[in-house]
Amino acid sequence: MTALTVTAVELRRLFRDRTAIFFMVLLPIVIILVIGATAGNATALRVGVVTAADTGPLARTLVDDLHAIPGARVTDPADEETARTALRRGELDAVVLIPTDLDATLRAGGTAAIPVLGSGSQAGVQAAQSAVSGAVATHAARVQAARFGVAHSGGTFDQQLATADTVRTMLPAIEVRSETVDADSDYLPRGFGYSAPTMLVLFVFINSLAGGAAIIQARKLGIHRRVMAAPVRARDLVFGETLAYAVIGLLQSLLIVGIGAGLFGVDWGDPTAAAALIGVWVLVGAGTGVLAGTLFSTPEQASAIGPAIGIAFGMLGGAMWPLEIVTPLMRTIGHLVPHAWAVDGWVEVLSRGGGIAQIGTQLAVLGAFALVLLTIASLRLGRRVTE
Repeated sequence: MTALTVTAVELRRLFRDRTAIFFMVLLPIVIILVIGATAGNATALRVGVVTAADTGPLARTLVDDLHAIPGARVTDPADEETARTALRRGELDAVVLIPTDLDATLRAGGTAAIPVLGSGSQAGVQAAQSAVSGAVATHAARVQAARFGVAHSGGTFDQQLATADTVRTMLPAIEVRSETVDADSDYLPRGFGYSAPTMLVLFVFINSLAGGAAIIQARKLGIHRRVMAAPVRARDLVFGETLAYAVIGLLQSLLIVGIGAGLFGVDWGDPTAAAALIGVWVLVGAGTGVLAGTLFSTPEQASAIGPAIGIAFGMLGGAMWPLEIVTPLMRTIGHLVPHAWAVDGWVEVLSRGGGIAQIGTQLAVLGAFALVLLTIASLRLGRRVTE
């Protein structure tokens, strides 16, 4: 029996445990969804545009301009009442009501008012007003150019409007770009960009701790003793158990990454840096899981005490809330556990666009944690299986 055989046996035992599957697969996804939604995932401005069925071409052009607002998610509610209901429920940040007489008013040279309904969030209302004002200004420039052409060159309004559109495509566009210099965020992105990486850090560690029950159970049932009766070296058994925990942590990490990117639109940043963070954190989890299997006396202790320790470490290390909101003393204490260094690495990658070079310190510290944990765990487990 080789180390890989031991790993395969441990993985089969795990995948038959429905409780373990729940804590590894379903629970992290549910918590990512809940925390991501609670933390204000709506990074894109959500705008509803209400138009009548018989609106004219000017109104339809304005609706197209509103749909083209950068960084906004624009929908078309069926009517004003539906839009107001979505606004009250927090499903929209703002609602734009296109007047039914917009075309007639503009063609007659009048001034049209575009009502914008806002939610209770003042920031959301201001953002919506700014975005809508930009789209309306673009539309108003076309109308004013057409009016000017009619007044000075003659022709119909539609002819001058077409001329204005043609001239606009021929003129060079003026691009306005905003850039913030030296703006290094100390926080993870809002919403799912916050919940996905922190839950990856938290649950890989928690499930590894709780998974130590499998090693204890194998020892209690005499599985290790029977394996050692075969021509198997103790180091192969230790390596096989450790590799099983690493594979479990890696599978859970890949699941969270895939679901975060596919379902919740999480951008995991530089692939190399993200892979390095995941890899070293998997090693931390593997060392923790094997060590837990040698420290607790019964499977029940590992299953009950392990998650509590994992949650406590997660609180200290910033996996439950940003360390920037706590006192400097608590921030220093938090960095005594590996979670804080893992979260710092994700902040660098996701919020600051850092690569592998920028997270070198975090990777080195996490690698040291993993080396210490794996060394102690291997020595203790090797001693246990040879007793």
